[in-house]
Amino acid sequence: MARMRFLLVAMAVVCGTAGAHAAEIRVIGSPGFREAYNELVPQFEKATGHHVTTIWDGVTNVAKRVWGGETADIVILPVAQIDELMKAGKLDAGARADVAKSGIGVAVKAGAAKPDLRSGETLKNALLKAKSISYSTGPSGVHMALLLKQWGIADAIKAKIVIAPSNTPVGELVARGGAEIGFQQVSELIRIKGIDYLGPLPADVQEITTFAAAVHKSAVATDAAKALVKYLSAPAAAAIIRKTGMEPG
Repeated sequence: MARMRFLLVAMAVVCGTAGAHAAEIRVIGSPGFREAYNELVPQFEKATGHHVTTIWDGVTNVAKRVWGGETADIVILPVAQIDELMKAGKLDAGARADVAKSGIGVAVKAGAAKPDLRSGETLKNALLKAKSISYSTGPSGVHMALLLKQWGIADAIKAKIVIAPSNTPVGELVARGGAEIGFQQVSELIRIKGIDYLGPLPADVQEITTFAAAVHKSAVATDAAKALVKYLSAPAAAAIIRKTGMEPG
């Protein structure tokens, strides 16, 4: 049934762009939404005949690139950055959609001891005991750094922190022993081999990030880009989005 609904959405997209020539769509985005996107886009290409080229980079880098004048047909980032770029006139407010929501997950190397995640307090104690801790430069890392300050332990564990390079999954560092415990968007952790995904952050310290896609004001393939944004945010995409550890936007 879900598959049939998705095919109906695909047909609607095709009809909406009927008569248009196949377009080359260029997308630049942060990797939080990548897993679902990588399943959805090939279906969009098959349904429409358009071709999509995607560049992934860290949240900060993508935002800086667009701020600096780099253009693309679509930009995918957390809503905070999307909204800032819209206010700056870089993105089209009329061609924007929230595509997915993601919480922060926790992982250790496969077979390693599992910390207590029942509450923020037990997590704090686990971090004080850990030999090394990794998080990214994206929203999940910003949240973790803020938590450490709020708990008053940032200085005590500063030497333990391993910041994952931009566009390098935290899970990969954990898998190869570069950090004892790692934090990143759930969708970016669950696909990594060599780790044990322990689940989301405790509810009392969790942070949900919403990712959005928006058409650039200087887009070349404007109509095709709008169709792709619509496709990524369609209700029929929900099953694939949930499968990758996120919730529909």
